[in-house]
Amino acid sequence: MGANPAFLKTAGQEGGGKPIRRRRRWGRWLLALPFLFAAASVLQVVVLRFVDPPLSAFMVARQIEAWSEGDWGFRIQHAWRDLDRIAPSLPLSVVAAEDQNFAGHNGFDFKAIEKARASNAKGRRLRGASTLSQQVAKNLFLWQGSSRPSRWVRKGFEVWYTLLIETFWPKSRILEMHVNIAEFGDGVYGAQAAARRYWGKDASRLSPAESARLAAVLPAPRRYNARNPGPYVQRRANWIQRQVRQIGGTGYLEQLD
Repeated sequence: MGANPAFLKTAGQEGGGKPIRRRRRWGRWLLALPFLFAAASVLQVVVLRFVDPPLSAFMVARQIEAWSEGDWGFRIQHAWRDLDRIAPSLPLSVVAAEDQNFAGHNGFDFKAIEKARASNAKGRRLRGASTLSQQVAKNLFLWQGSSRPSRWVRKGFEVWYTLLIETFWPKSRILEMHVNIAEFGDGVYGAQAAARRYWGKDASRLSPAESARLAAVLPAPRRYNARNPGPYVQRRANWIQRQVRQIGGTGYLEQLD
């Protein structure tokens, strides 16, 4: 006795409809992902405007890296200090060394980027194109990136987070975040940990010379030493102290919103 054609047609439609509905459901989720990420990242940045983070993405990555190499005794050194509990000479030295247009730009220093691009085209590497805002976005939320594709993907996220930071945070908060999460030595993050590690003092008591040396090691904090500076670090520290005076000294910090 033959099967009912109408029944076979209905059963076929029902059986084939489930995979189609499933694919549509996944499609809707994929379309929603960018919006969910945007909403989550906005909330993340807004919260961190008021809440001090206990760690940064770079700190977590460095700890995992040490453990993966079998260094089970390695521990990140970090302790948060509000900007008004850090010697003014340190944030001033960081601005002088890394981003002298910090107060005026909106997260991206296009003149510095163009200068770096032109220098790179001539075969010379020029630092300084990455602003403090970009550095905070990268260090706080993202990853190092070893391969070229990974670096380009990270750069896209860095641009997004930089825009959010500049939108929702005042400049003083960006600078406060930077001096608290910047790496000043292998596993040594932030002003307080650096002051304790190298000079056995509180960050509020850092001298202008010590602050300049900390800012001087930022290009390669695992290679250079702020406590026992070599010729390069000492020359750069002397230059930074001159630049601090050039940008206006402590009066510079007062103009930040």
